[in-house]
Amino acid sequence: MKKTLLAAALLCCFTTAYAADQDDASALNPVVVTATRTAVTADDTLSSVTVITRDDIQRLQPASLIDLLTGLPGINFTQSGGLGQTSSLFVRGTNSDHTLVLIDGVRIGSITAGFASLEQIPVEQIERIEIVRGPRSSLYGADAIGGVIQIFTRHGQANGGIAPSLSVTTGSHGLLGSEVGLSGGDAHAWYNLSLGGEYTSGFPGCKMGAAEAMAGCYVDDPRDDAYRNWNGAANAGYRWDNGTELAFTWLRSKNDVEYAGSPYGGNDAVNEQRVAGARLSFSPLEAWKVTLNAGQSKDLATTYYQGTYYGAYYPLAQTGYFNSQRNQFSWQNDIALTSNQLLTAGVDYEQDRLDSSTGYLADSRDDTGAYLQYLGTFGQNEVQLSVRHDHNEQYGNHNTGAASWGYHFDHGLRVYASYGTAFHAPTFNDLYYPPYYGVPSANPDLKPEKSRSAEVGVAQQVGVWNWGVSAYQTHIDDLILLDPSQNYVPFNVSKARIRGLEGHAGANLDGWQVQGYLTLQQPKDVGNVAADANSGNLLPRRPERMARVDIDRRFGAFGVGTTWYAAGYSYDDAANTHRLGGYSTLALRASWHFTQDWQVEAKLANAFDRDYETVYYYNQPGRTWYLTLRYSPSAQ
Repeated sequence: MKKTLLAAALLCCFTTAYAADQDDASALNPVVVTATRTAVTADDTLSSVTVITRDDIQRLQPASLIDLLTGLPGINFTQSGGLGQTSSLFVRGTNSDHTLVLIDGVRIGSITAGFASLEQIPVEQIERIEIVRGPRSSLYGADAIGGVIQIFTRHGQANGGIAPSLSVTTGSHGLLGSEVGLSGGDAHAWYNLSLGGEYTSGFPGCKMGAAEAMAGCYVDDPRDDAYRNWNGAANAGYRWDNGTELAFTWLRSKNDVEYAGSPYGGNDAVNEQRVAGARLSFSPLEAWKVTLNAGQSKDLATTYYQGTYYGAYYPLAQTGYFNSQRNQFSWQNDIALTSNQLLTAGVDYEQDRLDSSTGYLADSRDDTGAYLQYLGTFGQNEVQLSVRHDHNEQYGNHNTGAASWGYHFDHGLRVYASYGTAFHAPTFNDLYYPPYYGVPSANPDLKPEKSRSAEVGVAQQVGVWNWGVSAYQTHIDDLILLDPSQNYVPFNVSKARIRGLEGHAGANLDGWQVQGYLTLQQPKDVGNVAADANSGNLLPRRPERMARVDIDRRFGAFGVGTTWYAAGYSYDDAANTHRLGGYSTLALRASWHFTQDWQVEAKLANAFDRDYETVYYYNQPGRTWYLTLRYSPSAQ
């Protein structure tokens, strides 16, 4: 009982949980599964974790997943224009392909580019997000250098009855969106079905003018960049009296994105994300739980120019369509050694397949990983240990490990320290892209990028106040770079060192919910000066300073809120010649429950119409308004 009360008091110490103003103990101390691959309370993860719920999403009224996550500790995005345009995620200063993204436990992302297209994930289909910062390769294998983000799609509630939902949104740039859903459940079963769509006429992504266009976008295309999205999701499950559980998830999001282009690169992309998964869990013995997961994700991309398939319009180009497919299976065993010690052992198998108009030198590879984790609590001490071995048919064997320790002091104070190694596998583009007119474009001898990270933190929940500070350092070896003098063929040469300090502080004062976040980081290239001309420079598109403040208040049926975000300067290129200036934005929002089940939401983003760039010579939205009518009886 003492540990349960302590856990409830300490949620904000190691999680930046939006829902911390609620009185429910489960909201103060949510159960998360991403940090340890087992269900533990957030403050028992010994990790820097952020939890976002569906209530938080509706309160913050984000226009996109990027809008929702920007400015959280250690997180920044870049985007080449408005809604739906290409984006890149940077977690703790690592590369955009150094963060593993899961949807309902299924790994997603392009196997050619190496990262997940988060701009294509509809925020209306999201129930919950768990963000774990820091290395997690010892549990998940490749790509989890910066951290892991797991997105859970919307689902019904046990004993929730039948609950329909509806939302209609309009806004600037001809925005029109809608979502309709039906969810429910009883003592054993739950389900959710939902369909949605969104359209905006957009604005020119590339800054116009001959000099500006050729300096950044390399085209002069003044059209508005329209964006269309169609999406659907399904989630269902059944739990028997003996605890056996069977669940299924499915998500599909199809996007048509116009962009500044030319006959040499197209100007319209049709992209699609498909994710499907199934999970079976049961307990052969009281102390032994078995979980079997199977899933498949697809990242489909096809390029057009002026409405014509690009491969037909420009057959000499080695592009047209890129279809990635990941088939996945995992077997996990959780064994309770004692009441406060848990041993987890499992095996993961992943099969990557590529179908493309580009003739890659190889179009498939398999990976098998085995992992072991120990969680133990001894009085006020907590210990976590994990190791993993991966075997990949292309780059061979790789071992990773992690160790964490935490201590509970009196008065809600907690400290922790951790160390972990991780790696990132070279992408299909890095390894197999075919020669272009006889000139090599890939390097099949590339080695995985390897990292080692250390972190210490201290935090406390005192009455209505919460605060926390963590410091970390990450070294990355064998960074993969593209050498312009060698026709941009990738090679291992460089090293990076990232030092960072993350802080959060907040309070619930007389109904005012205030939460602030601060990130200070130094992501540097520290390669050998003789081999790396960019040694000593900042890594591209990563500001050294970021801050965000969220303030919200309800007055009966009315709610008001604001979000302020600021980022320091960064550079668009590795040579640090193209400087992107610092900036700040302010968003204002309001809501009104005019009946128990109906709500009107209004938001004004970038209220002061700031002009800024996150990608060199690409526009960002100016002052933008959104208006939403929502029907959600299950939220009451």
